[in-house]
Amino acid sequence: MGDLMVARTQMATSLGFHIVFAALGIGLPLLMVIAEGIYLRTGNPAYLALAKRWSKAFAILFAVGAVSGTILSFLLGLLWPRFMEYAGGIIGMPFSMEGFAFFVEAIFLGIYLYGWNKLSPRAHWLSGIPVAIAGAASGIFVVAANSWMNSPTGFDIVDGEVTNVDPVAAMFNDGWFHQALHMTLAAYVATCFGVAGVYAWGMRKGNRDAYHVSALKIAMGVGVFVSILQAVSGDLSAHWVAQNQPVKFAAIEGLFETRTNAPLTIGGWPDPETRETKWAIEIPGLLSFLAERDIDAEVMGLNDVPMDEQPEPRVVHVAFQVMVGLGTAMIAASVWFWFRVWRRRGVQPSRWQLIALIALAPAGFVAIEAGWIVTEVGRQPWIIYEIMRTEDAVTEVPNQFAAFGGFTVLYAVLAVTAVWLLRLLARSRPPLERTRGDIAHDA
Repeated sequence: MGDLMVARTQMATSLGFHIVFAALGIGLPLLMVIAEGIYLRTGNPAYLALAKRWSKAFAILFAVGAVSGTILSFLLGLLWPRFMEYAGGIIGMPFSMEGFAFFVEAIFLGIYLYGWNKLSPRAHWLSGIPVAIAGAASGIFVVAANSWMNSPTGFDIVDGEVTNVDPVAAMFNDGWFHQALHMTLAAYVATCFGVAGVYAWGMRKGNRDAYHVSALKIAMGVGVFVSILQAVSGDLSAHWVAQNQPVKFAAIEGLFETRTNAPLTIGGWPDPETRETKWAIEIPGLLSFLAERDIDAEVMGLNDVPMDEQPEPRVVHVAFQVMVGLGTAMIAASVWFWFRVWRRRGVQPSRWQLIALIALAPAGFVAIEAGWIVTEVGRQPWIIYEIMRTEDAVTEVPNQFAAFGGFTVLYAVLAVTAVWLLRLLARSRPPLERTRGDIAHDA
């Protein structure tokens, strides 16, 4: 691989690794706070045990995420010095705000973990709320910086120099809300189905106690809500992309010819040689409606764009199909779950429902990875859309492959360590028969 491809691959590997922990850092504190809140209202010890277990799991994930996030901050300067030189003064604000949110999250996480037998029950629960808020805010600030790369604003270019920088306008650019909403909901969806899959596995092994049922209630209760909202968010995001990044939109759909009444393609394989998408199921007019809210609207195809300004449609289209397919499957599974709860008057998942939840446990994280592939590969060849090309931003230092190998080994060590610690935590049984005071001393 050339130096540019090595740098892109290294960045993609680092982002792909970190995003799993970032998503859990957003989603797990919310479930943790909900569990303890239900315990305070009902006195059911199963929910307290869940809050305890999830807080310990989150502490492990938070530590690994902090390490991988720090590596990413270094890689921005090491691999993309020209990008940082050009954009650092424009998008520095969201990065600094992300650091502030991270420290708030770390401080209140420490209070939450060590305050079980030192704070009143209500004060302890309240200390967890800033953890959930700061975790979501941290992700939103980072996404704001990325959305600026898709919709650069908040500055002027005079004689090739950046002037009149407005960091607030840059952070709250035209695309930040849609992208931040989509990513935040994706994190909640992924966490909910990941947690549901873990406890569905326990129920398949015969553990149909209050602890497992309560976990499934929380995970699927939040999961059905956020997965449906995610579908709405996805429509808003697709409409924004069509209006602001028509080349990416064409690559997403594998659309080569500009046409009216453009069909939405399901599946298929874009062929850059024949300039057509093969074996796809087409729904006439739906793509035009998604793009312009008019089934007869014209949608631009890739053939109207110079070849050196086109992203790779095979990668973008397939990644988008994976994301949408998994999202649809999770919505269907969550609706099916609650339909059975309604019919049976209680949480009594069938064998096939448990199997489906186990199979979908990694689905949210795979969908997030696929979504980021759509976002980043779909923007190519630009690192800053229509302003700076990726090849012009990469470092001139050669032999980046050695560093890529070193960072990959480090990620492998972090992953193995996290899995080992989480397995040790999973093997310990929750002390459901004890009082709140007894459980608190197990922290």
